[in-house]
Amino acid sequence: MNPRVRIYLSMAAVLVAVVLLFRETAFEVFGIWWRSDTFAHGLLVLPISAGLAWRARGRLEGLTPRPSLRALIPLSVAALGWLLGAMANAASVTHFFLALILMSAEVAVLGGQISRVLAFPLLFILFGVPIGEFLLPIMMDYTAEFTVSAVRASGVPVYQEGLHFVVPNGRWSVVEACSGVRYLIASLMVGTLYAYLTYRSLKRRVLFVLVALLVPVLANWLRAYMIVMLGYLSGNRIATGVDHLIYGWVFFGVVILLMFSVGGRWREDLDPEPACLPRQPRAPLSRGAAWARVAAVAVLLAALPWLGHRLELQGDASRVPTFAALQPQSPWALASRNFSGFKPSFEGFRSEQRLEYVNGSAQVGLYVAVYGQQTQGHELVHFRNMLLSPHDTVYSRRKVTNGPDSGHGHWLESVISGKNEIVLTWSGYWIDGHLLTNEYLAKALLLRARLLGKPDTSAFVTLWSSAMDEASAHAQLQAFYAAHGSQLLDHLNQLNPGP
Repeated sequence: MNPRVRIYLSMAAVLVAVVLLFRETAFEVFGIWWRSDTFAHGLLVLPISAGLAWRARGRLEGLTPRPSLRALIPLSVAALGWLLGAMANAASVTHFFLALILMSAEVAVLGGQISRVLAFPLLFILFGVPIGEFLLPIMMDYTAEFTVSAVRASGVPVYQEGLHFVVPNGRWSVVEACSGVRYLIASLMVGTLYAYLTYRSLKRRVLFVLVALLVPVLANWLRAYMIVMLGYLSGNRIATGVDHLIYGWVFFGVVILLMFSVGGRWREDLDPEPACLPRQPRAPLSRGAAWARVAAVAVLLAALPWLGHRLELQGDASRVPTFAALQPQSPWALASRNFSGFKPSFEGFRSEQRLEYVNGSAQVGLYVAVYGQQTQGHELVHFRNMLLSPHDTVYSRRKVTNGPDSGHGHWLESVISGKNEIVLTWSGYWIDGHLLTNEYLAKALLLRARLLGKPDTSAFVTLWSSAMDEASAHAQLQAFYAAHGSQLLDHLNQLNPGP
């Protein structure tokens, strides 16, 4: 068999084996590619990687696959990372480490020489990892701040409430599609590919990738500013409907083409390739030793999904404890009806409580979402679970600071504005007897509980007060917490008492 044919067949066999062994994670990734506008580019990653590998076929002349024992080290690390991610129900972690498993397995089967030739096609697989959702709120905030500042600098008065702002003839909001995350991810992938194909020197490649990171962010800010100005100057006749989205993508396409045109002035792909250094001869590897290494890779990969399922916490989800409602302390009483439309955006919980208390004109709400026996779709820490959804058109977050110390950790204090109210919230994750506000630390504690064989019962808890101004809301919340704080912590401890 032709050696190059053996190389490509080996690569295809490894891809098929990894996808079959980790099919649940692989299907999750494919599902995200298929249904998400943000990560639709993932559908092109494997075909592009295969095309790049085929493009390098001339440099593979005379090479044959030689399984590498040293590649088992990164493969083992990637496998352990996938296992820990699976136990913690951290989808982004399992997706990332699945890509590393695939890359490491290819290196282990192909060997060092071939892998060096195919380094970029293999590394390109990382662009298929659907990660970047965590950037949404950050980039939405920056887009809103830049747009408001630029509009004001243009002489147009603007009233801003977080991600919402009002100009004299219209109201605008920075939503998920306006964040620029889609532009950033697409530009980074296309820019990296362009840099690899166009340049030979590492310096020029790195510089162009940095430009591909910076340009879409600036372009998205300018796009948002120009959309608002077009709407304002035209009396909202243009840039407010479907043409809003069309204009955005056309503008992005023009920016990318300009970036490529400028970058093409320093292209190196037309220069003759530098001569390759002669390969050092290697001691022959027996067929038995080669197959032993391949078998070691196969056994390790095959054992991981089984081990992951064996270590998953098993039990009856209906036996997860529920949060006991707080008994109102005089002069507080349970409200007969909801006084505010505010509610945290959480899903996949085993149970939830939403209670509201009144004391004369003072109004305080309590929300607790309880999670346990956590599996995919029933995770406390998930990118869809948040205090305030970015899609919310009524409320917007204005300020986030550290709240008071509960004795088990600090609350996260947020100031949220509504149409006719200010909502002040204290929120946090209750995990293993600790109150946390960092979602990464929360995931780590949940993983620790699972590794120790402890229940992963946990909760997200929010206290909020609604008033006409921030000072009044703060005073109401402090008064309620002074009367009910100890009882609240006791009830949370009944869910999971911690160490």
